[in-house]
Amino acid sequence: MNDLVIPKPDDWHLHLRDGRAMASVVGYTARSFGRALVMPNLRPPVVSVEMALAYRDRILKALGPAEQGFNPYMALYLTDNTSAQEVRRAAETPEVLAYKLYPAGATTNSDSGVTDLSRCHAALEAMQETGMVLCVHGEVTDHQVDVFDREARFIEDVLIPLRATFPGLRIVFEHVTTKEAADYVRQAEGSIAATITPQHLLFNRNSLFKGGLRPHYYCLPVLKREPHRQALLQVATSGSPRFFLGTDSAPHSKDAKEMDCGCAGCFSAPHAMALYAQVFDGLGCLDRLADFASRFGAQFYGLPVSEQTITLTRGQSTIETSLPYEDGDAQIVPLAAGEPLGWQLSL
Repeated sequence: MNDLVIPKPDDWHLHLRDGRAMASVVGYTARSFGRALVMPNLRPPVVSVEMALAYRDRILKALGPAEQGFNPYMALYLTDNTSAQEVRRAAETPEVLAYKLYPAGATTNSDSGVTDLSRCHAALEAMQETGMVLCVHGEVTDHQVDVFDREARFIEDVLIPLRATFPGLRIVFEHVTTKEAADYVRQAEGSIAATITPQHLLFNRNSLFKGGLRPHYYCLPVLKREPHRQALLQVATSGSPRFFLGTDSAPHSKDAKEMDCGCAGCFSAPHAMALYAQVFDGLGCLDRLADFASRFGAQFYGLPVSEQTITLTRGQSTIETSLPYEDGDAQIVPLAAGEPLGWQLSL
């Protein structure tokens, strides 16, 4: 198989930033994906329907002529002060599909995140009543917990009690990275799913230190050991509808990644679908890529599968070492920069 045609996929976890940064990266996603769920961790965070719709309008205005069919869906930022009334307003807004739970301090621009879930009970009850999805960044932030163990501890300390209190809550466990998370989502009762990024399917934590410190492989949750990567490969290609595509593509300038306290996040948008194709091809599972990338996420969010298609073509290329960012003077380094790529998107 040299050409693979699949329904136009969806990215169910995307960071676009705002302003000039957003304008310089949104086209990469819009050329590959028909829809995306855009994360709300801006400064200030996107906490209301009005803010989300204004942000969505800015995204649409930044699209080029060939990208006008792209449809960004919005997530709202859950805080200690989110009201049930705002949740119900969001549930009545077709362009808003989810709330995002960031434990305070867990990742980029998460300072306004939830400090105590007990403060969110009214909002969570409203989500359960209305069917609003809660997307979770699944890590505890206790500094006594090792960074490589924070996802597994989140399941025990936060996710299991949360789902016991709100058994009807629809949850997406974002960017799962561990065997514990893969096993939990695969086996748990109720309405739960998970997104998986290209970096967590392709790389283990050795990539952070190959030949020296490699900041462009640093993301949160951090890359894990090889047995965890193997567990993710198994569930991603298993045909289970609980696992679907979410790139977590997170743009940061080259300077911001390479400074003495560099930012977390991998910028995968330019080659995300080719990277996923490379993963599925390597395991002999290309026939399951369309479900993972184009069907399962849409079904979970209650949307139709796209009637448009994309074509991925087998062929050797090399990922760029850097791309223009913001005003063009800055640079951004894509995931796996300089590495060979066996598939490409046919435009």
